[in-house]
Amino acid sequence: MIYSAILVCEIAFWAFLLAGLGARYLLASPRLGALLLLGSPVADVALLALTAKHLQAGAAPTQAHALAAAYLGVTVAFGPSLVRWADRRVAFRLVSGPRPVATPRTGHDRLRHEWREFGKAVTAWLITCLILLGLAELVADRHEAQVLLGNIGMLSLVLLIWFATGPLPAAVRARTTGRDGSVDEA
Repeated sequence: MIYSAILVCEIAFWAFLLAGLGARYLLASPRLGALLLLGSPVADVALLALTAKHLQAGAAPTQAHALAAAYLGVTVAFGPSLVRWADRRVAFRLVSGPRPVATPRTGHDRLRHEWREFGKAVTAWLITCLILLGLAELVADRHEAQVLLGNIGMLSLVLLIWFATGPLPAAVRARTTGRDGSVDEA
């Protein structure tokens, strides 16, 4: 049931995003577009409520419950920037909006980008951990609660890998390049 709810929330996210941008640019109704875009967080709150209610009703915690928490953390942390990313591209394509700025490839601009994305990942990790802790409180059996809390270690490992493949190599490369991305000669 929880896996199905996560799938429904993911579909709802994209449906609300497409409907909101469609209303904004195809129907020229920015207010309706903004209202439709607010549907995505409402779907996330519904998933959280359903997950909590499921556990509170006595369901044994599973990886599905932990995945629901991770899904919520990621959508809260990355959702707004994903909406902005899509909005810029749709505006450019449909109403001659400004050309979207490409992700920097090198130098200090890339480093700033990597740190910003890593900050979102840390936010997602923190939100997920807090949700897992809250859900664990709903479970009567401490052993069952470990099914949920045991995911924090895996999420921390993912965060560490993100750091090692994102901000860390970008920082090393930024030290060897100039502000404009050119390689410093020793």
